[in-house]
Amino acid sequence: MVRQKKKSEFLTEVELEFMTELWALGEGSVRDILARLDPDRNLAYTSAATIMRILEQKGFVTSKKHGKTFIYEALLSKDSYQTKSLRNLSQKLFDDTPVSLVARLVDDSDLSEDALEEIRALVERRLSHDTE
Repeated sequence: MVRQKKKSEFLTEVELEFMTELWALGEGSVRDILARLDPDRNLAYTSAATIMRILEQKGFVTSKKHGKTFIYEALLSKDSYQTKSLRNLSQKLFDDTPVSLVARLVDDSDLSEDALEEIRALVERRLSHDTE
């Protein structure tokens, strides 16, 4: 009996690394993505191609053949993935209370005054939109 691989909604660390580069490129080949990775990464082309195939199987990317080369494109935007990941983190680690997640971030991070002011401005902008 062949075991079916569970379709994951979330990216592994290496998959996220590849998706980050693909999001920055818009679309690209395995070589395009490899060229953007840290040279110390020293990843073989075949390993990178395998990662891209896995991302396609998981439904994160699509590909089209251009000559002998596959060109990959993300099916999910970076913003959408961030939202989905934060929602998951909030549900699993913060008992589905986003306030706790934000409080932890604000209390425990070495945020500069500028960063805190940016956060305040975002909250104020959101509150003013909700009252309109």
